[in-house]
Formats: sequence, structure tokens, C-alpha cells
Amino acid sequence: MTSPKERISEIKRTLPEGVRLVAVSKFHPASMIQEAYDGGQRIFGESHVQELVQKYEVLPKDIEWHFIGHLQTNKVKYIAPFVSLIHAVDSERLLKEIDKQAKRCGRVIPVLMQVHVAQEETKFGFLPDELLAFMQSGVWQQYENVSIEGLMCMATNTDNETQIASEFEQAKELFETIKLSTVNYQLLAWNTRSWGMSDDYPIAVLHGSNMVRIGSLIFGERVYG
Repeated sequence: MTSPKERISEIKRTLPEGVRLVAVSKFHPASMIQEAYDGGQRIFGESHVQELVQKYEVLPKDIEWHFIGHLQTNKVKYIAPFVSLIHAVDSERLLKEIDKQAKRCGRVIPVLMQVHVAQEETKFGFLPDELLAFMQSGVWQQYENVSIEGLMCMATNTDNETQIASEFEQAKELFETIKLSTVNYQLLAWNTRSWGMSDDYPIAVLHGSNMVRIGSLIFGERVYG
């Protein structure tokens, strides 16, 4: 069986220039992350706050930790001192809390806005029209300790590649619409399109993604417990 280091190299060979790889390390031990790190990977994604904090404490400090899951407002304070990017801002309430905790830490925290394009009700995120209205309103400008840098989404969990492609394309179009229609609001860092996971990242890249979140293809199936 190939190592995480070898699998990362294989995946990176398939990615076009400019597409960043987030190695999704949740539920996997620090030793596996260290192995991937030793192979040159620097961006890792976690979705549980306690697990992320524990790994941050024992692993190299130049790792870029991305929080990729649903983030509860009462947990933001634990990761605010060090997190490199929060992928899934799904409400203004969460954005406000990130801003508050970032200010306490003397930081500006980069974030992505999560848009709900999938068919599943269980997915989080703003509906496309809601997010467009929120971004066009400029209300987010009051949060000076966050840097809104793009969109994140997940496609429906289906084998229908046409549907998956359509959902990613919808996210891509929304990204461009926001970029064009909020030009007066100085969205200077608006450049990240985070969509695509182990099962669908090749489709995601064809439909605008420049950041893919890949776990099982690198680390194998997750170990729960």
C-alpha cells in the first residue's frame, strides 16, 4: 500500500497549476499528518475543534490549518489564535463571532463563505440568492478582523456526474457574480473557490475549483472513535 506522501504526489500530478490541495486529516493520527508533512504537504483540513487544537499543539508550527467543517460559534475562540482559513462561514452570526475572536487575538482571519448548492437538506450554507444579497449589501465590511476570500461548497452525494458538474458550475457563476457586483466594496482577496473532494475533485477542477479538499484518497478510510 502506498504512503500518504506518495498518494499526495500522485494527486498533485493530476491538479492543474494554481489548484491547492487541502489534505483532510480529520480522524487520522498526528503521525500520518507528520508523514505527509515530511513529504512536503503543508495544508491540512480538520472539522472538529478539539481534535484540531490537539494536533496543532504537537505538530510543526508552519502547517496551515484549515477548518473545513460546520463551526459552532462557541468553539471559534479555541482556533482563532492559529487557524489559517475557515472554509464554512454559513451565517452572519458566525462571521461576527470570528471577527470578535480574531480581534481579541490581534489577527485578521481569512474565511470562505459557504454556499448551499446541493440537493441535500443536511448541508449547511447560504442559499445562492441569500449569499449574493448579503455580499452586495456590504454589511460584512463592518467586520474588520475577517478577510472574506471566496466561496466553499459541497456537491450532492450522488453518482450523477452531470448533477455534480451543474452544482459546481452554479458555485462558479455565483463566485463571478459576487466578484463583479461587489467591486465597490473592495473584495481584494476574493480569489478562492473551494470545492471538490476525493470522489468528485476532477469534476470540481473542470468547473472552477482552485482548492480541493481530499481525505480518503490520501489517508485511506477514516478511523472513527
